[in-house]
Amino acid sequence: MDAVALRKTYPGGRGRPPVRALDGLSFAVPTGTVFALLGPNGAGKSTTTKILATLSRADSGTAHVAGTDVARHPERVRRAIGYVAQKPVTDPMDTGRENLVLAGRLQGLGARDARARAAELLDRFSLTDAADRLVTTYSGGMARKLDVAMGLVHRPQVLFLDEPTTGLDPEARAEMWAEIERMTAVECMTILLTTHYLEEADRLAANVAIVDEGRVVVAGTPDALKDELRGDGIVVELAPGAPDDGASLAGRVADAVRASGVRDVRVEGRTLRARADAGAVALPAVLAGLDAAGLPVASATLARPSLDDVYLRHTGRSLAAAQAGGRSAAGDHAGAAAEEVAA
Repeated sequence: MDAVALRKTYPGGRGRPPVRALDGLSFAVPTGTVFALLGPNGAGKSTTTKILATLSRADSGTAHVAGTDVARHPERVRRAIGYVAQKPVTDPMDTGRENLVLAGRLQGLGARDARARAAELLDRFSLTDAADRLVTTYSGGMARKLDVAMGLVHRPQVLFLDEPTTGLDPEARAEMWAEIERMTAVECMTILLTTHYLEEADRLAANVAIVDEGRVVVAGTPDALKDELRGDGIVVELAPGAPDDGASLAGRVADAVRASGVRDVRVEGRTLRARADAGAVALPAVLAGLDAAGLPVASATLARPSLDDVYLRHTGRSLAAAQAGGRSAAGDHAGAAAEEVAA
């Protein structure tokens, strides 16, 4: 599976300017692996997934799924893929079994085969005891497992999982992770996973592409991306009593730690992020510098490189900050996408 220079712009509507969702996005996914698109809401992850799943068309660029051009032969692509969207696709007033049997019939299975496949998937996702209950009575974790089972009814070659664990509790999320790992290890399925959970991408994905403002800013294995960052990460949270005067505060913090041997210093609000070759040596110097500058500290942490550090290095802000800033963009994308579907 690959995408080459995908571009997509949604009309703004109601006097708003157009929304550029994708701006030359490219990546390639090795067969039989999990590939994660990592980024905040509004980065273009869901738009990319919809184009690859033939639910939307790119303005320009090309994409292939299971060896097939998605624009030229969308019907072939649809037979080869499973798609699990962010929003539920099941009928809440049918039972879990009825939803799966219907999905099987829609995919061309005979009645007997559809019932057999439904029973197999219900057992696989530990839903057998709830099989004949209405979906509206399911917990969030149960409903999400049923959504994934719906995408697997016809045994697809490629599975798209769009934010599959959003809103799940830790236990349900761990169960979903285990199932995704099983699908690649046992069934050699190719999975495209979109997520804004760093630990999810780090654990599940053989390769990661970090997406920002409709472009892939960096891609590679999680370990390789983290290894590019030398040394340790330092994160310091300033106490509420620290003076907060906007840009000048960022300047004061940077000046206070300038002599402490750190590099890549960034300040977001009251949070200082920096890197150091020897973090255990640099951290006391950082704290001393902040104290001398009259900037009280609430907490300080020292850690090995993470995917958030990778994101920070390549985009200039942490994923949490991008997530907060991307919510309005996500709303624009959603509204534009709704208008496109309605059209």
